[in-house]
Amino acid sequence: MAAAGEDDAAWERAIDAATKATSGPKTLTLDGAVKSSTGRLPSPALFEGFAASLEELSVAGARLSSLQGLPRLPALRRLSLPDNRLSGAPALAAVAEACGATLRHLDLGNNRFAEVGELEPLAKLGVEALDLEQCPVSKAKGYREKVFALIPSLKYLDGADAQGNERLETDDEDYVEDEDDEEGEEEGEDGEGEEGEEDDGEEGDEENEEYDEGDDDEEEGDEEAEDEEDEADDDELDADADDKENIESKAGSSLPSKRKRDNDDDTNGDN
Repeated sequence: MAAAGEDDAAWERAIDAATKATSGPKTLTLDGAVKSSTGRLPSPALFEGFAASLEELSVAGARLSSLQGLPRLPALRRLSLPDNRLSGAPALAAVAEACGATLRHLDLGNNRFAEVGELEPLAKLGVEALDLEQCPVSKAKGYREKVFALIPSLKYLDGADAQGNERLETDDEDYVEDEDDEEGEEEGEDGEGEEGEEDDGEEGDEENEEYDEGDDDEEEGDEEAEDEEDEADDDELDADADDKENIESKAGSSLPSKRKRDNDDDTNGDN
């Protein structure tokens, strides 16, 4: 009894430390927290505050040889009990009774299950992934075929399906669906970005077209200015020609008058 009391005290401290951050945890990890001297789990009373909400429980390397007293865990989907000393059908019967309705992932790796018949309590459950690596039963002849035949719901045994294909995802289906939703949202955001880039490109093209039209207007303005300059030059040339003709005309009209005056002077001198 003293050993049991010491175990419960150690379990209580470990549970308090693991649940300190929240009053209703969905995941409880007690791996290596206690090395049980009795081979048993803590008293069910230590789980009362969060048993109804717990979805994942991991108690690895605790020297467990029995699952007697496993509390009712109605929401549990994943139970990890590797590196313990568990064996026999009674241990798995306790699992079926406590969380059989919702359990999908069960890790019993490196325990002492030696015969496929010991797994009988799992036959009617909905377990989809079972890990028995490093258990003696995994060395038995026809082990994989017999386990898949025993548990109809099983999809993966020791990380591979019935054909030996390795499982790519290690989490449950709900987690995979969440990832798909997040990827869809990211793709939507990327699509919006691409549309924005296209809009920017179209706006840039319109600006370039407006700029080109401005260049055309400037070129037309330059051509008109050049034409006006040419016309001004022509007008100046025409004006120069007119002035020259006027000068010559005036010079021609005054020449006879000068000659007449000269002749008159000569006549007067002779007289």
